[in-house]
Amino acid sequence: MEVTALCIRLLMNVLMLLVAQVAFSYSQKAAFPQVVPNRQQHFQYETIVVSCEGLEGRTGWRVMRKIKGVVKTCAATWSTSTGPCEIKDAFTEVDSGEYWCEIGGLQTSNTVSITVTAGSVVLESPVLPVMEGDAVTLSCRDEQASSNLTADFYKDGRLIGSSSTGEMTIHSVSMCDEGDYKCRISGAGESPESWLTVREFHTESDPPSDHTFLILRTVLPLVMMVPLLVLLGLLHCGKFREPDVSCDCIKT
Repeated sequence: MEVTALCIRLLMNVLMLLVAQVAFSYSQKAAFPQVVPNRQQHFQYETIVVSCEGLEGRTGWRVMRKIKGVVKTCAATWSTSTGPCEIKDAFTEVDSGEYWCEIGGLQTSNTVSITVTAGSVVLESPVLPVMEGDAVTLSCRDEQASSNLTADFYKDGRLIGSSSTGEMTIHSVSMCDEGDYKCRISGAGESPESWLTVREFHTESDPPSDHTFLILRTVLPLVMMVPLLVLLGLLHCGKFREPDVSCDCIKT
């Protein structure tokens, strides 16, 4: 009986560890890597640093990236090492893609997009999502010019405004402002498109978010596995044994 109780306690501890692992995983997905310079678009041959150290107060993160559908560490020489990823002389075909943080091959952060362009114009837009109601400034930058030039700004392919300072500010962003943005400087060229992500503002009285639903969707199958785990544990501990086929001698 004591052995059975010990097995059940061990199984429950394993279950608690699994649930904690899932919760930890999702907590990391609320975080993002840091990108320097802090923008989505970069000129070719610039130096870009993607960092995970200190994310959620932990160390040992590894920067991963997905380039043209291929997932690998941030640099070929980083197969076993961790730390910030420094991309020197960034190149369009090699370094444009999605970047995220990983630890132990299990937990990942949210991804950030980096676009390296061979053109002379970039749109400086936030790397991370912006909160609904915040002010966001988009800047159009010409690599060859030392001062700002008049720029046209586009959202989802449509002209939304022009600025003689090369900057446009959305003073109170809403979910309607989410989309693909680019800019154009006459005589210099056009930037690539970058997606501006807007996070909806939630109050404490709001209904459960999609994030909560995802956690429940992952935890519930684990809870449903409890009976199977208990059964396997009891079998392993000898609770259910082969029936004794021997019998007493029958007296006649």
